Amino acid sequence: MDDGGPTERHDKRVLALKAGLLAAWALVAFGVPWFARDLQFSVLGWPFSYWFVAQGALLAFIAIVVVHAWAMGRLAPEDAVVDDGA
Repeated sequence: MDDGGPTERHDKRVLALKAGLLAAWALVAFGVPWFARDLQFSVLGWPFSYWFVAQGALLAFIAIVVVHAWAMGRLAPEDAVVDDGA
């Protein structure tokens, strides 16, 4: 009986989704702060680069989680096992 352990083979669509979201995470986590230093004006006394990275990254990470949940919800019904209660 297959218990879905760590040796379970994953669908290529799921792996592509994870790879794409990981790339988006890396871009937000490392790429955006690197280039945000060039934004040299202030908003309410704080540098705009601070607001851009601090608030924008948080919103981007939330968006990544929402996209992952939505996409997995669409992929999961195709692979779901029906339990008839027996």
